[in-house]
Amino acid sequence: MTTILSYPFMVRALIGALLTGLIAPTIGIYIVQKRLSLLGDGLGHVALAGVGLALLTGTSPLPVAITVAILGAVLIEYLRQHQRASGDVGLAILFYGGLAGGVFMSGLAGAGGLNQYLFGSITTISDGDLLMIVVLTVVALVVSVGLADRLFAVATDEEYARTLGLPIRFYNYLTVILAAVAISLSMRTVGLLLVSALMVVPIAASRNLVTGFWLTMVLGMAIGVLSATGGIVGSFYWNAPPGALIVLIAIAVFIVSLPIGGALTRRRHADRAVPVVDEIVPAPHDHAEGHAHVHGGPDCHHPAVRHGDHVDYVHDGHRHAMHGDHYDEH
Repeated sequence: MTTILSYPFMVRALIGALLTGLIAPTIGIYIVQKRLSLLGDGLGHVALAGVGLALLTGTSPLPVAITVAILGAVLIEYLRQHQRASGDVGLAILFYGGLAGGVFMSGLAGAGGLNQYLFGSITTISDGDLLMIVVLTVVALVVSVGLADRLFAVATDEEYARTLGLPIRFYNYLTVILAAVAISLSMRTVGLLLVSALMVVPIAASRNLVTGFWLTMVLGMAIGVLSATGGIVGSFYWNAPPGALIVLIAIAVFIVSLPIGGALTRRRHADRAVPVVDEIVPAPHDHAEGHAHVHGGPDCHHPAVRHGDHVDYVHDGHRHAMHGDHYDEH
């Protein structure tokens, strides 16, 4: 019986998809936290310029795309940090310039087939590409997980991270470089136009279901792996575009997570609610010793202190309060 594992190119595609689903949400959690969800689209188009350059020069597209995407990521972060262009303007430059440059250089080279990079193509992953994907995925995972506390601190609140003595600029550059690597590695499975969804949607679904940074990251990685491998398997048996199917599965998980997350939130709030008692029984007070005078009278020199709906009198380091025909000590 012929299965998906009977074809070597499908085995390579499955491995590539698994690694893509693993690394994209791992980097995506920092991108989402920094409110730069559209960064993936911008860097994807810059990577496309790298593909066009590779086709023009007759070199391997993957390493050139990674190099160009990293350069683009460093440029946009430099412009953002030096306030020479806002984040939106920088992303727009990456978006349109990368797309136009990729198409232009591909046309000069007389090479077609850009669709396989825009939307993914499971049949184009070579042994060399797979080896590079494995190595760079391991490196990116070690860095993003090993420095998770610092990267998340910078992504959440730069001012607070600066008070901790963290090198803010270095970690910002590192974040966008990791994003550029993850996007470039995903162009054969998801495609450069759709890879940003694989970085953002699993994290969004994870946030609906769990709280806390580590739980969100781990569950996001699991959803990413499920979506990527499910999309590759489905594309084989249904003859469907793999990249589109991967993203649709991720979106389906997100939609399912909405009512489940709402129910979990209501349950957590109910668990935290303070129980309401019908009657509050006041704690008993000790009777004070008898006095030769009446507090508040003309011969009383004890300080009076208002206490709720009555007055206490400070007597030998204690507070006495009138209670019927006697005094209580408070």
